Amino acid sequence: MSIREKYQITEYCHHFLREYIHEGDCCIDATCGKGGDTEFLCRGAGKSGRVYGFDIQKDAVELTRIRLEQSGCAKQAVLICGSHVNMADYVKEQAAVIMFNFGYLPGGDHSVATQPQTSVKAVQEGLKLLKTGGVMSLCIYSGGDTGYEEKEALLAYLKGLDAKHWLVIIHTYYNRKNDPPLPVFVVRLA
Repeated sequence: MSIREKYQITEYCHHFLREYIHEGDCCIDATCGKGGDTEFLCRGAGKSGRVYGFDIQKDAVELTRIRLEQSGCAKQAVLICGSHVNMADYVKEQAAVIMFNFGYLPGGDHSVATQPQTSVKAVQEGLKLLKTGGVMSLCIYSGGDTGYEEKEALLAYLKGLDAKHWLVIIHTYYNRKNDPPLPVFVVRLA
């Protein structure tokens, strides 16, 4: 892996999250897309763990299923073709890690993308499921096709979280042009 690849937003988030995932953990990929994050979570949670993957697009769920089968990680994954807003309907245990990639499916239809209202609601639902000491990652993309509304809505919501219970860390690709993605981490303190 080149140095540039190491700092792509998804790989960067994986690097940060590795210390939070342990054998047997429950993890959630709230936007499974092509399955990269789902596979990462499955490997971290191990054979005794459980990983829930959500996506509203059948194609994304199928791509994730194929990837997990090819990587030997399919048995510990539960894939749901449905909105991440409803994750509590499926996940009945506390999660060590929850991952979000906002925007649209890479290589997919750009008109099908996450939306500010449902994204904030999904983050709210995810935080209820996050265990103490657990972490949520949010890869927020803005500009171009996705606009800025979702980014602004998510950041406004996160800024209002009680600092006694939550630690919000925002990283930035400070010298990159053209609206670089924004990696955000939320740690449950209590």
